[in-house]
Amino acid sequence: MRVLGFGDNIIDRFLDRGIDYPGGNAVNVAVYARRRGAHAEYLGVFGDDDAGAFLRAAIEDAGVGTAHSVVRRGESGVSSLRVVDGDRTFLGWNGGGITVREPIDLGDGREDYAAMFDVVHSSVYSGVEDQLPRLREHDVLVSFDLSSEPAFRTPEYLGRVAPFADLVLLSCAELDLEQSFALLDEAVRHGAGLALGTRGVDGALVTDGRLRLTAPARLIDDEAEMVDTMGCGDAFVAGFLVSLHGDGWRRDRRPDAAALQRALEAGADAARDQCLVEGAFGRGRPTPAAASMR
Repeated sequence: MRVLGFGDNIIDRFLDRGIDYPGGNAVNVAVYARRRGAHAEYLGVFGDDDAGAFLRAAIEDAGVGTAHSVVRRGESGVSSLRVVDGDRTFLGWNGGGITVREPIDLGDGREDYAAMFDVVHSSVYSGVEDQLPRLREHDVLVSFDLSSEPAFRTPEYLGRVAPFADLVLLSCAELDLEQSFALLDEAVRHGAGLALGTRGVDGALVTDGRLRLTAPARLIDDEAEMVDTMGCGDAFVAGFLVSLHGDGWRRDRRPDAAALQRALEAGADAARDQCLVEGAFGRGRPTPAAASMR
């Protein structure tokens, strides 16, 4: 299986630890897919600053190729956060830097490159919505993270993304089960092939508009020590994608209930394992002194 992370990268700056970690939704899913046995690469924009060089080196060190990514003049994206009772708490960001301001596109041969993959994953933070119809021209599955913010759940936004997505992921942590399924059903009505919802310790759910399935969260073993929840949702979708594709999911081959259930359970396993990792995928470095003084 070949997975391409398409879009965002960012520095996750843990103020309580004084450590910068590499991350970003598209990056994380690629790294986690590789962790689950897939071949994975990343396509995006790096800033030409020191943080951009650090990000690229960390991604490649994790075994994810970046050869087709581009470097543009400008600062890298940085999000500031701290961990409170094991849960990440975001404190703000710089708008995503050059990666968001001048997002990657499928020009200069990158469309043919992306078409070589089995699954291309992106997110609302990548600025690639207008590129999705181009991916739809090819025999590649498109996965898209819709996050948890209301702005990305409006009929207008769903209409831009869902018709070109074979899977959409939505965070449903603040919703009960029926509210969660209602939200997923709305995404499917707008054209998504599958809609996957994560609810933290309350488990996960998926629907294709006909089937409705749920799975509980996996608990951490008593002898294991939880680090934080950074990247758990991204790990879930990576585990889900690798499992479902391995069971034969293709655009013209709808997965059955058994395959979807196995994928939910694989996602839950991946999310549990991620709770034991520092940052999104380790490889942190001390926050530069100038930045830590801001």
